[in-house]
Amino acid sequence: MTRLSAIAHETRLAIFRLLVQQGPDGMPAGEIAQRLAVAPPTLSFHLKELERAGLIRATRKQRQIIYAADYAGMRALIDFIMRDCCQGHPELCGGISMSECGAVNCVREIAGE
Repeated sequence: MTRLSAIAHETRLAIFRLLVQQGPDGMPAGEIAQRLAVAPPTLSFHLKELERAGLIRATRKQRQIIYAADYAGMRALIDFIMRDCCQGHPELCGGISMSECGAVNCVREIAGE
């Protein structure tokens, strides 16, 4: 699954956005499920797809699995989207670049927040 198709699903996009907002420390799956009102089996499926696409990472912390955004994967996605911006005139796209803004702010800016 590509990064772009991974976030094409409403639930996966909500999970990804939540984890981006949470920052590099991430959060446990149970908290994600509770915050987004997603059943655990459904959440598990979507987390696996996001991890396979390189947009999130999972780390074990004692008995919990903590999920966090993979900012390198997110940068690659943003770079892919912006690569051919505005027929070779990226300045027309509002000057969005990963070097100018933090990862969380870039996602918010692209989402129009």
